[in-house]
Amino acid sequence: MNAALNPATPAPERAKSYYSASLNEETSYPTLQGEVNVDIAIIGGGFTGVATAVELAERGYKVAIVETNKVGWGASGRNGGQVTGSLSGDSAMEKQMRQWLGDDVDDFIWHLRWRGHEIIKSRVEKYGIQCDLKFGHLHAAMKQSHMDELKATFDDAKRRGMGDEISLLDGAGVRAHLESDLYCGAIKNTRNMHLHPLNLCIGEAKAAASLGTLIFEHSEVLDIIHGPRPAVVTSGGRINAAQVMLAGDVYHKLERKQLKGMIFPAMGGIVTTRPLGELAKRINPQDLAVYDCRFVLDYYRMTGDGRLLFGGGANYSGRDSRDIAGELRPCIERTFPALKGVDIEFQWSCAMGIVMNRIPQLGKLSENVWYCQGYSGHGVATTHIMGEIMATAMTGDLEKFDTFAQCKHIRVPMGDVFGNPMLAAGMWYYQMMEKLR
Repeated sequence: MNAALNPATPAPERAKSYYSASLNEETSYPTLQGEVNVDIAIIGGGFTGVATAVELAERGYKVAIVETNKVGWGASGRNGGQVTGSLSGDSAMEKQMRQWLGDDVDDFIWHLRWRGHEIIKSRVEKYGIQCDLKFGHLHAAMKQSHMDELKATFDDAKRRGMGDEISLLDGAGVRAHLESDLYCGAIKNTRNMHLHPLNLCIGEAKAAASLGTLIFEHSEVLDIIHGPRPAVVTSGGRINAAQVMLAGDVYHKLERKQLKGMIFPAMGGIVTTRPLGELAKRINPQDLAVYDCRFVLDYYRMTGDGRLLFGGGANYSGRDSRDIAGELRPCIERTFPALKGVDIEFQWSCAMGIVMNRIPQLGKLSENVWYCQGYSGHGVATTHIMGEIMATAMTGDLEKFDTFAQCKHIRVPMGDVFGNPMLAAGMWYYQMMEKLR
């Protein structure tokens, strides 16, 4: 990878991020013009849409993806790049899904945690996708109550056969992995991964295209036609399909009658430093991804060219921060004192789709129109899990889809007005509770 990136000249029509400045190749898919007929039309060229398209194309279906901007333009191409077994909303899932899964719910959720890893690893290998895929992660404790929670997680993972892939570290053990005094312990997990998400998303789109999937960029969907033979309509054309899937997450304003008030944007800020050279190996010698145990957490990792990529401090107002670097620099310097004053070369925001109960939302808008959204900050792995579930459902097996579709979600009245203030209030509550943990 080219270490001499220029933050002032990102790839065109993308966020000015490290990811857009370090693309393997830019996309150049056409704008939809005229009428196209396919088996399944997917609205949204992020991980959900692209992962579902690969699954369907591998099964022999004719698929079209239609994207308002460019493949990977949204959260899929701007996130922290960590692939972990952490499922947002797992407690709520367990409570609701127990009603129809019974005692099998624990195994269902456990295997769900790791399915995204298997899909991504297999796909990267199968299609030769270059996305800086690396293994190794620390879930780090900042106080004893965090360690008590990690010990329970460690015991459960070991009981389930992960003893060769996990270890429980004390403070000294963490300091052997990170040049930081911030943590009193951690779980080290060598199954968890980290990667360049934009290169992964674009690589998967390329794989889908190689299997016959049609991809259209700069083609905003204006309407979804429901009926026995549904269609999606843009200003320049129309895609007729047997089925349609809406996979735009928090970025679209389609089907507001049914979806309004169900998902809300939270803005995450991310920065990358200049290339650190030998200093990168000093502060993080095993090249691990890290996040901590707090409700509002920090997360970081080293990029392929030896920069520190650091994110945190989600903004639940739904509005971008004015100075992401200014907000995150104190966190970087507190974590790694050796980086005091380090140059920050890229800063950008990432809009995450937050669901009130944190359970991904899968459902139907009509007989042949489906939707899938809402990963609440855990999207890299979860989108791939949901892509497999959606593809399986649209080809006739509804078992796992129904397990999610039956979950009850909170719909906020006048969501455009009250949704984000409710999220902000909820996170304030959790931050207060954090002090009592």
